Parts: sequence; C-alpha cells; structure tokens
Amino acid sequence: MAEPPVIFKRNKVKQSQRARVATPDADTAPTTGAEADAEESPSTVAAKLKKKTRAKARSTLSFGGEEEESGGEVFKLKKSNLSRNIALRNASPGITPAGFEPSITARSTGPTYDAAYLNELKASTPTARPSLPADSTVSYNADVSMDIDSTGPVSALAGLTVADEQESEAAIPSASSIAAARQKRERLRATQASGEDDYISLSLTKGDDFSKGPHPDSRLVREEDELGDADDEFAEYTSAQERIALGKKSRKKEAAKRREEMNDMIMDAEDEDEETREWEEAQLRRGGLQPESAEPAPKPVYKPAPIPAITPIPTMGAAMARLTNSMSELTMSHAEHSAAMSKLGEEQRLLEAREKEMREMITKAEEKRSWFNAFREWVESVATFLDEKFPQLEKLEDEHISIIKERADMIAQRRKAEDEDDLALFLGAPPPPPSAPTEVDDLGRIAPSANPTASRLDRTAARDARRLRRRAANQTAAANEEGYSTDASLPPGDADDYRVALAKLVADGKALMADVQADEFRDPQAGLGRWFGEWRAKFGDVYRGAWGGLGMVSAWEFWARLEILGWNPLERPWSIDSFHWYTALYKYSRPAPADGEDGDDDEDDEPELGPDGDLVSAMISTALIPRLCRMLESGALDPYSATDVRRLIDLAEQVEASVDKQSPKFEMLLQSAHTAFTTAITAHETTLAPFLALREPPRFDPAAIPARRRVLARAHKLLRTLLAWRRYAGDRYGLGALATRLVARGMLPVAETGWEVGGEEVMRKVAQALPKELVPPALVGMLGSA
Repeated sequence: MAEPPVIFKRNKVKQSQRARVATPDADTAPTTGAEADAEESPSTVAAKLKKKTRAKARSTLSFGGEEEESGGEVFKLKKSNLSRNIALRNASPGITPAGFEPSITARSTGPTYDAAYLNELKASTPTARPSLPADSTVSYNADVSMDIDSTGPVSALAGLTVADEQESEAAIPSASSIAAARQKRERLRATQASGEDDYISLSLTKGDDFSKGPHPDSRLVREEDELGDADDEFAEYTSAQERIALGKKSRKKEAAKRREEMNDMIMDAEDEDEETREWEEAQLRRGGLQPESAEPAPKPVYKPAPIPAITPIPTMGAAMARLTNSMSELTMSHAEHSAAMSKLGEEQRLLEAREKEMREMITKAEEKRSWFNAFREWVESVATFLDEKFPQLEKLEDEHISIIKERADMIAQRRKAEDEDDLALFLGAPPPPPSAPTEVDDLGRIAPSANPTASRLDRTAARDARRLRRRAANQTAAANEEGYSTDASLPPGDADDYRVALAKLVADGKALMADVQADEFRDPQAGLGRWFGEWRAKFGDVYRGAWGGLGMVSAWEFWARLEILGWNPLERPWSIDSFHWYTALYKYSRPAPADGEDGDDDEDDEPELGPDGDLVSAMISTALIPRLCRMLESGALDPYSATDVRRLIDLAEQVEASVDKQSPKFEMLLQSAHTAFTTAITAHETTLAPFLALREPPRFDPAAIPARRRVLARAHKLLRTLLAWRRYAGDRYGLGALATRLVARGMLPVAETGWEVGGEEVMRKVAQALPKELVPPALVGMLGSA
C-alpha cells in the first residue's frame, strides 16, 4: 500500500530558529496502513488537515525552548512500519538500550567522578567499532541519482533510501537526553562564570597565548584565517573541486567519467596480490568493518617427507675418473680464463697506449693550430711589407741599369769615334750620309756642325793625355798595349759623375729601410730564419711537403736584391760568399744536430745539408743570375776589357759552385755573355763597312801605319777576350764561329791594306792564337803564300 503523500508548504514569513518538536505520546502514534484506510478516507483526512490548527513547533534542541514561535509552517514526514523496523534492526548493538539511562544529578559545583558513575560509563562505552551486518545494503546509488536518460522529473528525495530514513529517525533525542544536555549546559555556564576549567590540560600553554585572528570574539572562521586546511593541496581527495552537473551533456560526461574511475578502481582491485588482500581484510576486521568469518581456517595436513631412492655407493675408480675429468675441465677452464685475462690485459694496455697517443695527438694538433695561426698572421704582415717595398726596390734597380747602360754607351761611342779616326787616316773619310739628322740644342736652336778634322784632333789629344796619365800611374804598362790600354776608362768628369750616381743609388737603397724599426723586418735572419726554422723543427713533415725552404727563399729575395743593389761584379770583384744573405742561407741549409744526435767528430768538415737542400743555390738561381744577366746585357761587360772577362770567368766559377753548369739558369748567364760579344763584333763590322766600301788605294800618310796598327790591336784584343771566354764556356752558342767571323770580316780586310807594313805580323799572331779549326781559309792561304 502506498504511503500517504507528503505535503510541502512555503513559509510566508522568514522563519526564525526552528522550534523543538515535542515528544509524541503513545495515543498519537501513527496507525498502520490498514487501519487508516478502514477508518478514514483521503478526502476526510484532507478536510481535517485544513481545519486543524497549526501546532506550535518546538525546537528539537535541548536549549532555546523559550524562544519565539516561528510564523511558518513545518511539515512532518510520516514513515512506514517497514522503515521503522529497519531503523530498529540497524541500531548499533554496542550502544546501551534506551532503558539504561545514567542518573545525573544537577550539581552546581562541577562534574561527578565517583566510582559508581565511572563503572557505569565504562560499561556503556563500546570497546570496538561495531561490525557491519552481513546483509548491509548500500545507502546511496550514484547511478540511480545521476541517471541522465530518465525522462521523468528529478525529485529532490529521489536519492533517499532506507538508510537516510534511519538516520532521520535516530536523530530525534529522547527526554532523558534532553534533560542531561540541559544539566550539562547549566554546569558549563557556572564553570565559565567562575573562570575555572572543568578538565586538567596536558599542554603547558593556554589557548590565550596564541593569536586568535583579527576577530577573536567572533565564532565565524574566515577561509583566509584558517591555516593548514589543505583544501587546495588535497582537493583530489576531499572533493573540493567537484562540480554539480546541470546540463544533459555535462551529466553525461560526469557519468562517463565516474564509470571510468570505477573501472580503474576495479582493475586496481583485481591487480592486487594475495598478501595485500589479506592485509586489507585483516585491517577491516580489526576496525569492525568486516564481519568475522564463520568458517574455521583449514587445519594443516601432515605430509611426511619423501624418502629418496636407494643410491649405490660409488666405487673408487668411478670417483677417481669423475674427479680426474672435473680436474681436467677445471684446468682447461683456468687456462682459458687466464688466456682471456692476459688478452684483456694486453688489450687494456694497448687501449691505454692508444689513449695516450690520442691525447698527445690532440695536444700536438692544438699546438700546431695555434702556431700556424700566429705564423699565418706573421706571413700576412710580411706580404704587406713586401707589397709596399718591392716596387721601390725595382725602381732603384732600373735606375742602376740605366747608369750602367749610360756608361757603356759612352765608352762604345768613344771607341767607335777612335776607330773611325784611325780608319780615315789610311782608308780615307767616307762621305757623310745624305739624310743626316739636324742637331738641336736644349733651346730648340740648330746646333752648328763640328768640323770633322778639328774633332779628330781633339780626340787624339785627349787620348794622348789619358795615355800619359796611365803611364805615370802604372810604370809597368807594356808597350804592346798601344791602342787599347785606356779605351775603357771614362774622362775624369764623367768618372766623377758616375761615382756620385752610384753613391746616391746606394744611399737610396739604405733609405728604403729607414722607416722600418722591427728587427724581424730589418734582418731576415731574425724574422724569416726564426719562423721557418721553428716550422722545420716542429712540423718537419708539413714543412717538407709544402716546400717551406723555397718559400723562405722567395721571401728572402727582397733582402738579397736590396743588399746587391749598386754592385757591379766586373768593377768591384766581391766574392758572392761575402754577402750576408749567402752566409745566413748557408747556415740555415745546414742546421746543427739536435740534442742527443751525434755530430761529426771532425769540426773542420762541412756540415751536412738539411731536408731543404742547398738554399744558397736556390737564391743564386732565383735572384742573382737574373740580375747578372740583365747587367751584362745592359753593358756592364766590356768585351774589349781583359779584366772584365777575367772577372766574369771568376764570377761564373762561383756561380757554378752552387748551380749546375747544365741548369737553365746557368745557360742564361752564358747566353748573356755571348750576347755582349756578339754586340761588340757587330758594332766593329758596322763601323768598318763604310770605309771598306770606298775601294780606294791606300793613302800615303805617316800616321796611317800607326793608325792601322791601333785598329788591328783593338780587334786583336777583342779576339783574345773572346777566345778566353771560349776556353771557359766551351763552344756554346757558336763562340768559335764568332771568332772566325771576327778574323775574316773585321781583321783580315784591314790587314790586307798594309800587309807589308805590319798587317802580316798581326795576322800571324792571330793565326797562332786561334785553334787550327777556327783559322779562316783565306788567312791560311795568305800566310802560306807569304
């Protein structure tokens, strides 16, 4: 049968404190459902309810019973007999029944602690937590309350179950409890009025010693004043962050989330091992949350130990064989392990040695990198220095070449003029060229032409004066040097100008380094020698692979060319090894033995060459020979001068000591000397050609015979220097043919004009000086017929 409906009525006025409900009497107890249906109908009950006056609601509390009555209506929830029976059945068995009520007498002096009261209190106090009944049910069903698929209206009492009704029924106190609470309240008021405590505090401090917040008189605790509530820290366990789902989607999500959590909890529970489960059950039994199992634990069954099978006693032979086999296996295993250990030890030693080598390699690589960085910076500074100074040095070298060429042209012009004067005495003067250029002075005026006869007389007088000065300075001059003893010397004025020009050139070369203050740039041995020496000593393999010695020679070339600036080896016969660059490169090419190496016992022996070879030879080939070749081709070598040829031979021998005679550089030097002789012979033939073209009979002149002798003597001198150079250089580039050409074209035609007056004598000397294979056939015929 359905329960009577519950009627809710809204309060018209704001309700004050709820009044206490009086204890129901026995005659007003609710009747059963069958009697109510039999006695009254629903319409009758509704009419009685309307007419019934509202009873004054009394507060359920033990205090405040005298307050004002509330103006609002209250409702009373009627419960069925089934709910009352369940509430009575679920009452805690450990609590003393309501019939036992300790007598508490009202005393104003304080609580009573006599022996009888303490025994009663001890007897009524449960010693353990009440155990749950076996048929206990869940009081709340989450799936029922959160069923989002239900279409019906959600009731505020849908989640209430039998347990909720039991709690609401048990919350109503009895009259004795209310009386005891009133007495306790009276005692507390008396105690607070006297200022004494009704207990003995175990703490050494009182509550007044601590701060009670900004509002100590208020019983309301603000959230910011409450410290250590851990709502945020333990929000996951206290449900502080849970929200009530209101919408359909949010309720659906909340239900799905709850199912997932339940599944996770089920999975976690299934994963528990046996020991954990036993421990949890033991804890539940100790707390009274799980009833004791009625079934006794199974008794252990005695199982006797199995008796092993009978094993025969081993014989001595089998035991010895087994032990021998085990011993051999252990021996082999020990040998294998020892070999493996020795192998591992050797590998460890190799690895340690390799590690040491790698560390040394890394150290050397870092040292190498830092050194080469510094070396590169220094090389860049040297390159910048050479880029600035080399053009200035080349300009000074060109100036030196121009000075040498000017001197050679002056001597060649004077020699040509003397030859023309002598040839005109015995062959006659050739007619002037028809298109002779008009000479103009510095102001653009036409210079008057000189009288050939007067010019000849002036040149003859100047030649005689030079001869007298030479004889006065050198009393040992031979008489047979007539005609070529002074033809290579300059006049005093020109000689002074030549010396001044050379001195100025040398001064300019020194001024080229006047603005340089660093020693490593002023002295290449302190710069190039030191850096390249360190490179060779520290990183020899890289040095040899990069041809470091030749690189140093190419950089040292500037200082070597600057040192030989203004030097003419045919005028000042200095030895090549007297220069500073020669000595420095010679020492660099022959380094001293390192520490720990045995050097030569004999200190007089020449040191051995280093890995670079002879760098002196490289410098001579690179800088000296091209410079000498240019000087020889510019006129530094006078082919008529026996002194110049002799010095040239000495210079060539010095160069040959360092440079191979078959090398291209040495061939360049020989070719330059051959060019100088060829130029001189060609100039002699050019001077003689116009006089021989006259084809006139010889003129009678007392000065003709000495003039012819002078012309033949100069040609004979050129032939002797040519033959001397041929004896050193060999018959290269046709030196023998050049000598035959000079005799056949430059001497024999002149000798034929005065064969009886000195020509035959000169030509016989020429034939004796020439090798037989070089004597022209015409000369052989003339000498044979004579």
